[in-house]
Amino acid sequence: MRNLYLTNLPVEEALERFQTALKPYLTTENEEIDVVQSLDRVTGEAVFARCNSPLYDCAAMDGVAVISDHTRGAGETNLLTLKEGVDFIAVDTGDPIRPPYDAVIMAEEIQETDSKDALIRSAAAAWQHVRPVGEDIVQGEMILPGGHRIRPIDIGVLLSGGITRISARKRPNVAIFPTGTEMLEPGEEMTEGGIIESNSRMFEALVQQGGGSPTRFPSIPDNYEMIKTRLRDAIKDFDMVLVSAGTSAGREDYTVHVLRELGEVVVHGVAMKPGKPVILAVAGGKPVIGIPGYPVSAYLAYENFAAPVLRSLSGYTADNAPVVRASLTRRLVSSLKYREYVRVKTGRVGGRLVASPLSRGAGAAMSLVRADGFCVIEQDSEGAEACSEVNVVLCRGLGDIDRTAVVIGSHDLILDVIADLMPNLFPGTHLSSTHVGSMGGLMALKNGEAHIAPIHLLDEKTGIYNIPIIKKLFGGGRMTLIKGVGRVQGILVKKGNPLGITGIADLNRCRYVNRQRGSGTRLLLDYKLKTIGMDPSGIKGYDREAATHMAVAAAVQGGSADAGMGVLSAAKAMDLDFVPVGEEEYDFAVPVEFLELPHIRSFIETLKNGDFLLKLDALGGYTAERCGEAVFIDR
Repeated sequence: MRNLYLTNLPVEEALERFQTALKPYLTTENEEIDVVQSLDRVTGEAVFARCNSPLYDCAAMDGVAVISDHTRGAGETNLLTLKEGVDFIAVDTGDPIRPPYDAVIMAEEIQETDSKDALIRSAAAAWQHVRPVGEDIVQGEMILPGGHRIRPIDIGVLLSGGITRISARKRPNVAIFPTGTEMLEPGEEMTEGGIIESNSRMFEALVQQGGGSPTRFPSIPDNYEMIKTRLRDAIKDFDMVLVSAGTSAGREDYTVHVLRELGEVVVHGVAMKPGKPVILAVAGGKPVIGIPGYPVSAYLAYENFAAPVLRSLSGYTADNAPVVRASLTRRLVSSLKYREYVRVKTGRVGGRLVASPLSRGAGAAMSLVRADGFCVIEQDSEGAEACSEVNVVLCRGLGDIDRTAVVIGSHDLILDVIADLMPNLFPGTHLSSTHVGSMGGLMALKNGEAHIAPIHLLDEKTGIYNIPIIKKLFGGGRMTLIKGVGRVQGILVKKGNPLGITGIADLNRCRYVNRQRGSGTRLLLDYKLKTIGMDPSGIKGYDREAATHMAVAAAVQGGSADAGMGVLSAAKAMDLDFVPVGEEEYDFAVPVEFLELPHIRSFIETLKNGDFLLKLDALGGYTAERCGEAVFIDR
C-alpha cells in the first residue's frame, strides 16, 4: 500500500505544529564540565568571576616604577635625576607595583647614568602604564551569561577569572538511521541498483555543528519489523532520532507506518520543493523526523525542521556572522602604520546599525567576550569619524543583533542580571550594555545610538532625579522614564574601615578613586562636596577615574585606593565595608518610539519579573517598588 499525504502544510505552520506537540517534552539538563574541555558547549547558568585580573596592580610596560610626585618638574630642558631604590625600581611588564610607587616610565624614555641613577625628560602622571587590580576582570562580575556558547577566548577569560569548572547543557544524543536495501557504504564495490549512502554522514556533521552528539547506525534494509525494532530501541536511549529515506509514497517506504505505530505522526508532507515528504513525529516523548532521501531534499528538510528542534535542546543559535555597515558612536583614531581591529558592540537603533567601540587595550580580553564584531581600520588610515559608516565583521548573528536592546549609560550590577535573565525569559532577545556614565548615555540617545540610557542624575534645584535633565535635553513628549531601582550610594572602604571614614568630609585624608566625568556618581559626589563647602582639589585621587562601581571596589580591595564612591552591591560583592551617603533613583530613559520594539518590551518585563526581584534582594542595597513603571515626560 502506498502512502498518502495527510497534509501539505506551509513550512512555518508545520514547524509550529511540531514544536507545539514537543513542548511538554523538550527539557534540557545541565552537567559540570572542565573549562578546558568546554569549547562549543553552552553555559547552563551565568558564570561569575572568582578573582580579579590582574590579581594586583602591575606594570603595563618594561621600565621603572616611580613615585609620580617625585617626577614633577622634569622636562626636555630640565632633566630630572631619580635615585634607584629611592625614587624608582626597575620593573618588567606584569611585575607588581606596590606603594609608594604609583606609575611606570617606559625603558625607552629613561637615560641611565654611570651611577645607575635614571634621567627622565618628562613627569609621570599617577597610574600611567599601570594596570590596576581588576582592570580586565573584577571578582564577582558576570563573565558569561547562561545560554552562551563557549568560544576559545571565553575559555581563556574564564580561567583568568579563577573558573575551572562550569555548568553546561548536556549535548543532546541524536540517533541517525539510513534506510534502504539499495544503500551501499562509501568505498564498497558498486553494483547495479546500488546507491552510495551519504546523507547520514551529512547529518552527523550538521548535528555536531548544531551542538548535538550524533550516533550514526548502519543502514536498515526495507523491512518493516526491522525498522520498527531499531527505532523503538533508539527512542528509549536517545534524545532525538533522524530517519533517512523511506518517507515518500513508495511501496517499501515504511517509515510513516512505523512511526504511527510507535507514537504520533504530527505532520506528513509539507509545502516545500524539494523536500515535500517530511515526517514530523513524537514517540516516547522524543522528536523523530523522517527525512527524504534525495540529498537536496534531505538538507532542506534538516535545516527547516531538525535544526530548530536540535537548537532547542542544545542551546545553539543559527545565524551566520556577515560583514555589515554600521555607524560609529564615537571617533576612532588609528596609527597609519597598522591595520587595527577594534572590538565593537553593535545593535540596530532607529533602522540603522550602530557600532560602539570597546576597550582597545591589548590586555583587555573581556572586550573579546563582549564584542559583537570587529571594525577593521586599514593600514594607512588615520581612523574613522563619529557617525561615519564603517565595515563591521560580525562574530554574532545579525538576527541576534537585530533583537538586541542597546543600553548605553550609567553602570550598575543589575545590568548583568538583566542581560542574563532576558534571553531565558524572552528567547531570542538580548541586552548589550556599554558604560559611559549617565550624561554619556543621554547623549547616545540624542544621537540615535542607543535604545536605553540608564541614568541617576539629581537636579540640585528641585531635588528630583532624572526627569528635569530629560526635559532640559529633550523637551516633553519624546521620552519615557522607565523606573528602575532605588539604590544606596556610599563610600567603599577596606574591611574594618581602618581610616575611620565616616562621610564625604573625610575624603581629604585618604587616597580616593573617582568615577568618570558625566557619571551620576561623580555628579552626586560633586553636589555633596558643594553642600559642605569642600574643595575637590584637596582630595588626593579625585582625578583618578574608574568606569564602573566594580572597578572602584577592585581598586579599594586591591589597596591602590583607600576609598571610592559606589553602590552597596559592589561593596558586598568585593567584601568591603560601606559608609552610606544617600539614596538615589537609578532609572532608564527610553524614547517613546522604541517602546513597542519586542526587545525593549522584554527589557521592561524583565524588570517586573519575580526572578529579577529575587536577585535584587540577594545583591542587597536596592528597593524596587516602582520597577518597570513607565513615566511619560510631559512638557
